Amino acid sequence: MLTVDIQKQLSHFKLNIQFSAANEIVVLSGPSGSGKTTILNNIAGLSHPDSGIIRLNGTDFFDGKPLVPIQKRNIGYLFQDYALFPHMTVWKNIAYGMKNEAFAKDLMKELRIEHLAAKYPSEISGGEKQRTAIARAIATEPEALLLDEPFSALDDETREKSHEELLRVHQLWRIPIVMVTHNREEAKKLGNRILFLRAGKIVEKKPRKDSVTIASP
Repeated sequence: MLTVDIQKQLSHFKLNIQFSAANEIVVLSGPSGSGKTTILNNIAGLSHPDSGIIRLNGTDFFDGKPLVPIQKRNIGYLFQDYALFPHMTVWKNIAYGMKNEAFAKDLMKELRIEHLAAKYPSEISGGEKQRTAIARAIATEPEALLLDEPFSALDDETREKSHEELLRVHQLWRIPIVMVTHNREEAKKLGNRILFLRAGKIVEKKPRKDSVTIASP
């Protein structure tokens, strides 16, 4: 269980967010600049809230102050640009820093990228980069997964396939996933719950099968 109850003063508003995620996909949606990526960065430990609590499976990462450094949080983070190492092959990107190479090979098989092992990021497609980045994020066997606009750079056909891959990944690794997206249809398809943000606050909550509506500011 991931629990987030944080406050942080940003340049134009104060972020004030409360939500929890069990073994489900929680989608954060809303306009640009509403605080979505800041929330992911606070959970990961790339930045810190001013106050509040961040807890994962009974371990407090933040409780008024940082308690667990970023390298010990055991959270996978898929950045919007995938952040693959350009000088490393797909295999080395995924296996970097891992002790269990067999698990990395299993991941590549599950995500159908075994044939890309010797290729470099510049030699593979956008969808293949995305699957490589997901494999790398899961390779450390994280307790939670953060996804920042993971499909925004993909064409429609590749995006649809990638949606199915993510749902399959979630079935295999039942961990909390928090995903940021601007795409309402994507949010409805993938999210067990959808939280719509405006100016640092949750203004609408919807289960997957309901339409996402924007509350008035």
